[in-house]
Amino acid sequence: MKILIIDDHAMIRTGLKQLCADRNPLVLEADNGKAALALAAAERPQLIVLDLNLPGISGLELLRQLLEIDPGARILVFSMHNEPVYAARALKIGAKGYVSKNASPEELRTAFQRVAQGLTYVEGEIAQHLATFAGNQRQQLTDRDLEILRLLGEGRSFTEIAAALGLGYKTVANTATMIKSKLGVARTADLIRLSVEMGIPRQASDA
Repeated sequence: MKILIIDDHAMIRTGLKQLCADRNPLVLEADNGKAALALAAAERPQLIVLDLNLPGISGLELLRQLLEIDPGARILVFSMHNEPVYAARALKIGAKGYVSKNASPEELRTAFQRVAQGLTYVEGEIAQHLATFAGNQRQQLTDRDLEILRLLGEGRSFTEIAAALGLGYKTVANTATMIKSKLGVARTADLIRLSVEMGIPRQASDA
């Protein structure tokens, strides 16, 4: 089996290599998106283990591009983020599995095996929240929600967003609070991170 591990931390890559050593795979490594895409195109690994926090290109965008190279790629997302929004986005794009870095070695081994077989695997605790997340209508973000998320991702403050959108400061702050509830996160910093990872698009009116 040929495995590609994509993570910018050498210790994480080493740990993952040791974890799957009993399967005697050929393990390839990449610490950034550009290197990962080159290896994926040249080597066509049977299993790709992908971190979402990478320098340069975002993990979710890299996931899309890996699937453009090989639509049948078996990709397991292995991320520090255990919020269901990340798992939902990754699975919707085409990942076969999602496991957080809090998962036990046993669960990670199971995820490796399942995804390598072409099956879907989601970490148990995250899976418990996914059904509620997917079925809850409050999770549907409005155009205003998306625009505020986009501006947060650009580094704008609430005051700057209010001025840009012609809204009051309290309106922006209250909307941000509602977005946190919809996405299941607690801090504004989490919203900024999500905006970058989700690749929130610019609205047509801004073109």
